Amino acid sequence: MKGDIYDPKALISEAYKIEGITPSECRSIFLDWALSLPEQMDQRDTIALLLGRHALEGHPMTQVLQEGLEVMSAPRRRGGWQGRNRAKLS
Repeated sequence: MKGDIYDPKALISEAYKIEGITPSECRSIFLDWALSLPEQMDQRDTIALLLGRHALEGHPMTQVLQEGLEVMSAPRRRGGWQGRNRAKLS
C-alpha cells in the first residue's frame, strides 16, 4: 500500500490497524518511517501532523509518536570535533 508525503510507505497508518501490536514493534516501525521520510521534511512537524491524524488514546504507536516529539524537542549534543571541549591548553 502506498502512503502520502507524510507517511510514504503508509507504515504509521498500517501500525494503527494491527491488533495487539507491541510498543517494541511500534518503535521498529517508527524507525523505518523516519528513515523513509524525505530529507527536506521537518520530522517534528510531520510527527505532530500524524498524531493529529491517527492518535488513538492508549495505542502504542501514539505513545511512540509522542516520545518522538519529546526527543525532537530535547537539546542534542553535537558529536565529533564539535562536541569536544576546545579550551586551549597553556
